[in-house]
Formats: sequence, structure tokens, C-alpha cells
Amino acid sequence: MSTPPVALYVHWPYCSRICPYCDFNVTRDRGQASQRTLFDAILTDLKTQAALTGPRHLVSLFFGGGTPSLLPPDWTAELITTAKQLFPSTDDIEITLEANPTDAEIARYRGFRDAGINRLSLGVQSLNDEALKFLGRNHSAREAITGIEVAQSVFGRVSLDLIYARPGQATTDWRDELTRAAALGIEHISPYQLTIEQTTTFGRAVRRGLWSPPDQDLAEAFYFETQDTLEGLGFEAYEVSNHARGPRAQAMHNIHIWRGVDYIGIGPGAHGRLTLNGVRHATTALSDLKAYTARVYDNGIGHDSEDFTPLETEEEAAMLGLRMAEGVALNRFILLDLPAKAVPLIEDGFMDLTPTHLRATPKGRVLLDRLLLELLS
Repeated sequence: MSTPPVALYVHWPYCSRICPYCDFNVTRDRGQASQRTLFDAILTDLKTQAALTGPRHLVSLFFGGGTPSLLPPDWTAELITTAKQLFPSTDDIEITLEANPTDAEIARYRGFRDAGINRLSLGVQSLNDEALKFLGRNHSAREAITGIEVAQSVFGRVSLDLIYARPGQATTDWRDELTRAAALGIEHISPYQLTIEQTTTFGRAVRRGLWSPPDQDLAEAFYFETQDTLEGLGFEAYEVSNHARGPRAQAMHNIHIWRGVDYIGIGPGAHGRLTLNGVRHATTALSDLKAYTARVYDNGIGHDSEDFTPLETEEEAAMLGLRMAEGVALNRFILLDLPAKAVPLIEDGFMDLTPTHLRATPKGRVLLDRLLLELLS
């Protein structure tokens, strides 16, 4: 019996500034000398987890954060080389790096390509200067376009993150923004609704009544405008927040996660899912940088682990798989009788059932959280 494949997620927590909407595990980059110490701990963590999982075939690698494009390209090359030595892979696996379109990061693009990065995910967030200022970004719309153009000339495969449902934004303005982004020749766009997390600067501002996010009806109008506009521009909505110009442009690392492929998470706060001796494990790395580094140097590994029960494994499979347009494969379920529970949702047009998959319809994906509550209650 062949061993299951594995994907790899690397979390680099440093950012040049902290965006007011961000609740990820990030820290301000002040040029600390300790960054190499953290990077060495990440390498050690990777090697230890490779010893635990045994021989696996590496199918994708994703550098997220934080801002992993603040990493020196030669460090990135070192980690990619180490990962490929530990986990055999083909030469053409998708290796993605998150980056921003600032002058400092643009100057490193070619170095990252030479290190082995073949796909760039750009945190553009908006093509509107006023919106970028509101979102706390440190680039202008013109710099964003320059960054996109340079990234395409270097990598070929480029994705954009954009944020919608901003205060005062009209759906017509959002349609224009999407149209301008698509006109740049991008193969992949990830549009995200602005969400207000309580612990962020935006969360505190909303609690004080300084401004309010759009209501549910307007948020849904933005969602449907997103689907209609991007579909008209040649993008397929293959997941709730991801649109690609055809299957080859889809983000394979994310698809692996949504389909339940094992993945190793390394770096402070990184999450992973590993199947060892037939048991699914959820791993969560310590979020504090010093605590994570100390744990790795003490134990060789920087995370805590929780065993999933078979039912929890199936519930997570439903939550992730139903995000995709293809839906979730029915052969992943033994304990959950999803087809039976989905009957009223199918009758109301929120879900479809095929001989092999259950999926949410476009009408259902906008209400996916509610559908999941009904399916998994």
C-alpha cells in the first residue's frame, strides 16, 4: 500500500506593518537578529516532522504569513532544497510565495524565482488609493499595477488578493475594480469580503462606532456581483473565494487542503493535518516566536497535537470540501449520511447531489455556514 502524499505550509510571521483588519499570527519586522534563529528552528521542525511521517511524496509547498517575501531568497532556496530532499517530488510541483507589490519586495522577485518559487500570490487588496489607505497598505494603486506587471514577467503564474464590501464602497465600483484587475492578464483572483475580527484595529473601531461594515443584504449583493463579474470575464469560481482562468490556473496547494490531503505546518502558529498509524492529527504550532523556537530546540518539534475522532475527521472533510464548486466526495464518509441530511437543502436549490459528490450550488455557497450547521447538527 502506497503512503499518502503530503503538502507543506511554511509560516513566516514578520510584516513591515500590521494591517488593521489582520488577525493572523504576525509581528512587526524590526530587523531582529533573531530571525535566523527562528528560520533554523523552522528547518529543524521540518526535519523532525519528516522523520515522524516517514517517506511521503511532496505535492505542493506554500510560504504564507506574515510576509514571507521579506525572507532572504537564499533562505527560501535552502528550505525548498531541504523539503525536496526530505520528501521526493516532481520538478513541477506548485511552490507559492505570498508577497506585496512594494518596491523592496519587487526587487526580490527574481531571486525568489531562482530559489524555486513558481507562483506568486500578491496581496494587492485594492486598486483604489483611498481604499488602500483605509486598509493600512503601504503601496499605491500605481505601485500595485507595477508589481503585478513585474511579477507576471518573472513568474508567469500570479494570483491577486482583493478585499470587497469596504465601508462606502458601491457594487458598481467593485465591478470596475475587478474588471481592471482582470485586464492585467491575471490568471487567478481571490476576492475576500472584509471581515471584522474583534481583536484587530478595525474590530475596536467598529465597537467604538467609528464606522460600520455593510449589512448582510449588501454583503450578499457584493458576493453575487463578484461571481457574475468574474464569470463574465472568463474566471471560474472553483471555490467560495477563489476564481481561476481554467483548471491549470487553480491554486493546487489549497485544493489539496480542501480535498483532505495531509499537510505539514511549520513556523509559529502554523496548522497542520497528518494521518499517522490510521489516526488523523490536528497540529498547531506555538504562536509566540520565542516559545516556538524554544520548543523546537528542546523537543525538535514546535507544535501541540490533537487526535481527531473519525466523526471529527468526516465533519472537517464536509466543511472544507463543500467550499469547492466540485463539492465533497461521498466516499469520504462512513459515519455521516450527508445525502439524507441534504434532502431539504437539495429541494430548496441550495445543494446538488451526484452519484459521487455533494456540492453547494452558487445560491448555496453564499449561505455555506448556515448549510453546514444544518448538515452537521
